Amino acid sequence: MIFRRKQKAADPAAVVSELEQAVAARDGGRTERAFNAMMSGLQSATGPDCVPVGPRLAALLPAFPPTGPRPVLATMAGFCVERGADPVACAEPILDGTHRDLLDALEFARRWAAGGAGDELPAADEKIIDDALMARLGGEAHEALRLALAWCSVEQWQPPALAVLCRSTEVRRRHASALLPACRDLATLERHDLKCLAYALAILDDEPLVVLHRPTGSGFEMRIGGIGDNFQLHTLLAHVLVGGGHVPGTAPSAESVRLATDPEPAQGRTETVASGAFELLAPDGERIWNEGLPDDIPVVEGRRLLVLDEPMYPRSWNADRFFPMLPGTVELTRVLSADEAQAWFAHTCWRS
Repeated sequence: MIFRRKQKAADPAAVVSELEQAVAARDGGRTERAFNAMMSGLQSATGPDCVPVGPRLAALLPAFPPTGPRPVLATMAGFCVERGADPVACAEPILDGTHRDLLDALEFARRWAAGGAGDELPAADEKIIDDALMARLGGEAHEALRLALAWCSVEQWQPPALAVLCRSTEVRRRHASALLPACRDLATLERHDLKCLAYALAILDDEPLVVLHRPTGSGFEMRIGGIGDNFQLHTLLAHVLVGGGHVPGTAPSAESVRLATDPEPAQGRTETVASGAFELLAPDGERIWNEGLPDDIPVVEGRRLLVLDEPMYPRSWNADRFFPMLPGTVELTRVLSADEAQAWFAHTCWRS
């Protein structure tokens, strides 16, 4: 026979069953073979194949040793979520593993600093792991190895974590607040790029927001959700307030609003430009940067309080949203009376 018949891809459900059995039997060689077969099989798996497999892969994460390829297993589960597996069913093992490695990476940094004053933290590269590093970290050898591997691999948890966080409000509500402090603490060390994870963990859902428009003295109660950054928030505030005729200005284009709110996942990058209608300010007059997050808006009297002013200078940006999977919402729930608006202005540096 001149041409070999193409081999049929293994059934992902059968492969994950083999992986489960190998893990339960604590058979390292069998586990490795099944693990590699799973990685290979997912490359050709269909969406319907992935739906039942994702939660089963995620459920295996606690059984994998901390010094094993857990981030890769999490990535396989996240791949299945991207193809239709239930994010809620997959979330807890994935995000527990993410949290554990964030904390372990922070402990690595603490021990590194304790072992030599003034030494810069090393790059997150497994090439740094040697006997000298293990000695510097101290403690039990297996624990030191776990900390070093977490330092080197923590970014690998970001894609599967985003897969579940960006597809479920319930997942964000259950898990995000516990992970966000550790993520931000590690990011401040400037050895890992965790911006996307930090932004996803800080997303506000069904959040009340009081907006004051300083030039007109008007005020508005709003609710926001699913917004990835303040560029998206800015566009939608202008759409609701300027487009709705509540304040003067130029409303954003219909296409920029669609890109910010479309329930369907964004497909690639566009050339659509959005223009700034306001200056976004905190109650004390400090600027709220478009590059930042709605979570940056201060809470006053139990509500986030944002002040809008005339833009200091013209600005524009690409209108694509930060998280392609996540549509944003801004809803005007009530226009404040003049007295109510002035009561809120009393909490700002523009109080009369």
